[in-house]
Amino acid sequence: MKKKREPWQKENKGRLRIGDDWNAITIIALSQNNPLKAIAEFVENSIDAKAKNVTIIRGKERGIQYLKIVDDGEGIPCTNEGIPDFKYVATHICDSLKKRLKEEGITNVQGEFGIGLLSFWTVGHKLDMISSGRNGATYQMEMEKGKPGYTINHRYRLVPITGAQLTISPLLAGVRSLNGEKIQRYLASELRDRIRNSGVKVKIIDRTSRFEFEVEPRKYSGQLLHNFPKLTTSLGDIYVELYLDERSADNVISLFRSGTRVLPSITILDEFQNEPWISGYFQGIIDVPFLQLTPGARDGIIRDNRFAILCEALKPFSEYLKVIAREQKEAEEECMSRNVLRSVQKALREAISILPREDYDWFDIYEKNKYSVISKKDHSNASTSEDNGLTQQDSLKIVDEYTIQQDGKNQQKRFFEFAGPLFSVKIQPGSALVAVDKDKTFRAIGVDRHKRQVEDNLSFSWDILEGEGRIDKKDGEIITFHAPFEPGLTKIKVAVRQKENACESECIITIVDVIIKQTATNNELSRGLPGYTLENCLGQLWRSKYDNKRNVIIINSGHRDFIYANKQKARKLRYICRLFAKELIYHNVVGVPIEQLLERMVELSLYTEDNLK
Repeated sequence: MKKKREPWQKENKGRLRIGDDWNAITIIALSQNNPLKAIAEFVENSIDAKAKNVTIIRGKERGIQYLKIVDDGEGIPCTNEGIPDFKYVATHICDSLKKRLKEEGITNVQGEFGIGLLSFWTVGHKLDMISSGRNGATYQMEMEKGKPGYTINHRYRLVPITGAQLTISPLLAGVRSLNGEKIQRYLASELRDRIRNSGVKVKIIDRTSRFEFEVEPRKYSGQLLHNFPKLTTSLGDIYVELYLDERSADNVISLFRSGTRVLPSITILDEFQNEPWISGYFQGIIDVPFLQLTPGARDGIIRDNRFAILCEALKPFSEYLKVIAREQKEAEEECMSRNVLRSVQKALREAISILPREDYDWFDIYEKNKYSVISKKDHSNASTSEDNGLTQQDSLKIVDEYTIQQDGKNQQKRFFEFAGPLFSVKIQPGSALVAVDKDKTFRAIGVDRHKRQVEDNLSFSWDILEGEGRIDKKDGEIITFHAPFEPGLTKIKVAVRQKENACESECIITIVDVIIKQTATNNELSRGLPGYTLENCLGQLWRSKYDNKRNVIIINSGHRDFIYANKQKARKLRYICRLFAKELIYHNVVGVPIEQLLERMVELSLYTEDNLK
């Protein structure tokens, strides 16, 4: 016998219903928390209506601030009678026509929740929407924040409008500070691909501040990455457009869905708060069309199976980016080390030339070939020669590492080493001593603002301004000067042009009767300031030590002082400078009390840091 069911068991299943419709509408309308996002929603509605021109007007009328959005799209869909169906718009909240179009296979539409129009609550108090019907008549719908009613009226106009007009007034107190420039910057990033792919022209007229802006899709800086693996999933392809740039906290990868930005940075998600996403070397977009978004604000992602597929697809891609980021970091560190070494060595030379010679006579500063030269006594060997107070055994072999690297095999340039436009020019050598009736070659070097050599599209023009002599040609990067038969001074000039950029430089040549030949040979031991290298000895107390064989100062990059100094470029430069001063004083000043050693170190550090650039 079948058991009889209790009355309460007959109603243990059912469907959810909204108990208070107006309360639900209020919650939905206030779910949009960003007025700029609401403005982007209105522009997207115009793009979905196939508009080619969208104008956003910010102004004031009779003391009331307003925001107006005008487009030339298809306007509000009409009824069978040819009248704009405003009633459908107002009575079908959460019943999106665009969602049904997507289900029918129509693409390139963005809405799916039917609540975009309600976001005007976060912008202003009153919404007026105007559109013309097929019969040429113009109609208007009015809605007000916090009120459930709406009105539809006939709007008398001599000429029907094309598309739709949306006016929000008065603006909320917190929205009045949104000027045209802020709106332009936001839309350029938020709707970057939608504007670029649709070809729509979005213009902002700010009548309050009397400025006009055109929304240009955001352009990223840096080097566009190519040939990375294609990201294909079971739900569709993932579009990636990334640029490699110098490390900066402003470099972020934005997450998009079908051309509209969802998150300004993918690192907002916990799953991507790791390398390479937080490296600061990449900027660009990752567009995932199959993501499921939260309604209302549409700036949140639902962590469902679609999101899991995205995370899984980006795992091998992240390994590819890690390799690029690591190579970029090594290149930047190498370039920075060269710059630091040059700055420290130059500052030391200038400081030593200022300090009393009798206190620093163990330095012998002069130029030989391309190397800046310094001699040094070894504190462990006090024997010296009568000629110069220095023997080959107690001298430190000086190697200008940067110059040797430049003379060696040319390495492939990193992207940030490519020169910019022409900024200045210099003649090498800047001055010269030439014997009578002898030849001397000169070279013009064009550089950009950051002292990188410019080589493209340069034209040269050489001339003799003053004095005697002749040059073999008027153009070209390198010329040969032939000295006259009589001593004197000659000034030559070069003018270099790159398109509209032009600059000049001059050089003074001294013509003499006899030049005393240098007795030093090329095989003579080269000497100068030591270089430096880093060694990570975490936990060890030493900060630096001198390697006599390699003529380098080894700096402990694992020391807590180096870690602290490395946080700022200027602080790191001063720290390395002090280590150089410590090693130079310790290995050159011999036979003095330790107090005097410290005094010398303070003195050398002071004058050296004053010349740091």
